[in-house]
Amino acid sequence: MVGVARAGYAPLNQPGPKLEVSGRLLRAALRCTPEVASDPREPILLIPGTTLTPEANFSWNYERALTALGLPYCTVELPNHAMSDIQVAAEYVVYALRRMSSFEGKNGARKVQVIGYSQGGMVPRWALRFWPDTRKLVDDDVGLDASNHGTVTAEAACLEACAPAVWQQRDNSAFTAALNSYAETFPAISYTEVYSQNDEIVVPNLNEQGSSSVHSGAGEIANIAVQEVCPGHVADHLAMGSYDPVGYALAIDAVTHAGPAQASRIAATVCAEPFQPGVDPSTFAQDDAKYDQEISEVFATYPRSKSEPPLKCYVTASCRG
Repeated sequence: MVGVARAGYAPLNQPGPKLEVSGRLLRAALRCTPEVASDPREPILLIPGTTLTPEANFSWNYERALTALGLPYCTVELPNHAMSDIQVAAEYVVYALRRMSSFEGKNGARKVQVIGYSQGGMVPRWALRFWPDTRKLVDDDVGLDASNHGTVTAEAACLEACAPAVWQQRDNSAFTAALNSYAETFPAISYTEVYSQNDEIVVPNLNEQGSSSVHSGAGEIANIAVQEVCPGHVADHLAMGSYDPVGYALAIDAVTHAGPAQASRIAATVCAEPFQPGVDPSTFAQDDAKYDQEISEVFATYPRSKSEPPLKCYVTASCRG
C-alpha cells in the first residue's frame, strides 16, 4: 500500500460532501416498482456488479422473484456499466437511499434493505462510510460475493492498464484501504456477506478471512459461505449474482428477518435446486448467455486508464473552501 493509501482518513462522523452528480442523472438511474411509493414496508435496493446494468444483472432473476414475493424494490444503474470511478457511483447509492427512505413526504420515514452483487455489494459500504447520514436509513446490507477487500485478480488485470473501477477493486488499492478505514460496519445495520469458496473473481474467498467478509465496527455481522449451507456447492462468481439458489436463499432470509441471515434457517432442500426463484428454466440458457456476453464485451471494450483514480478530498478530510 503506497502513497495516499497511507494518508489519514476522514473521521467516521464527518458529514458527507454535497453530491456532485446532477439531480437529473441521479433520478434517471433509480427505477422503482409502484409499490415503493405506497407501501410503508422497507423497500429493497438492488445494485448490480461491475460491467452490468440492473437489467442485465437482475431482470431475469431477482426482479421476478421479488415481484412474486410481493416485496417493493428499486434498482439503481451505476454509471458506465459500473466501470468508472466508484467514488462517483457511490453518489448514486447515496441518492437512492435518501430517496427510498422517504415516505408520504417525510424524509427518513422508513429504512431501506440493500442487496448488491460484487462491486454492487461493496459500494454501499463506501456510501455508509463517507456519508454518515445514510447509516440511519439502512436496515440490512446484503452482499453477494462482494469485493469488500478487493481482489488479487485485479492486480493482474491492471499490470498495464485497466478500467478505473478495476483499479479501485485491487486488494492493495488506495480505494480499498479507504473503504475499510477505522470501521467496516456501523451500529444498527445488519450486514450479511454471502460468498462462495469457489469464487474465481473476488479472490481470496476461501473463508471468513477472505475479501467478502467484514469484521470491524459495531454492525451486526454474518459472513456465510454458501458451502456452509450446502457442502460441496459449486457456485462460481457469475452464478452468485444471477441464479444461485443458495445465495438467493440467504439474501432473502436476511431481508425477511430481523438481523442478518442465519444459515440454520435455510432448508436443506435448497441444495437440490438448480436455479433460484425467478429464473425461468425454459429460457435460462439464453438469459445466462446474454448475461455472460454483456460482462465479456464491456470488460473487453471499456476504455482503460494507466492509474487508479485519486481519492477525493473528502476521503482524507483535505477539502479546501
